[in-house]
Amino acid sequence: MKNIFLLSLLIISTVAVSQERKPAKERVEAMKIGFLTDRLNLTPEEAKTFWPVYNMYSDELEKLRKGRRENIVNARDNFDGMSDADLEKTVDNEINFRQSELEILKKYHPQFKKILPIKKVAKLYKSEEDFKRKLLEMIQDRREGNNHDRQGPPPQIH
Repeated sequence: MKNIFLLSLLIISTVAVSQERKPAKERVEAMKIGFLTDRLNLTPEEAKTFWPVYNMYSDELEKLRKGRRENIVNARDNFDGMSDADLEKTVDNEINFRQSELEILKKYHPQFKKILPIKKVAKLYKSEEDFKRKLLEMIQDRREGNNHDRQGPPPQIH
């Protein structure tokens, strides 16, 4: 238990110190790692096998989502001028994206179950959603000007 606490403390302190120098994407990723580590309460053995698999899972999802972002921006910027055929293609692409996202989850779910007890797998999926919600709240707070200390490190997600 002491090792888990020290590992979590090391990760959180490393994240906090390095947040000032990293681009936003890297800061968010570091916050996510700390958030998931805390929520999942991984043992050192679990962490050693979990993170490489989770990173591959995240990389596949990010690659897929990058292509989607380009399509969404194009559709948003040109929506009124798009033909029915272009709109149909955009909607079909979105459905295909969702199917591909599900296929990635189905690919990695058995691997997560081999590495973690099922309760931790369930916590993983819930924690990912919780992190997204918290991150969106932080972004909204910054846009609304509720974060007066814009130069300091971003607030911690708990």
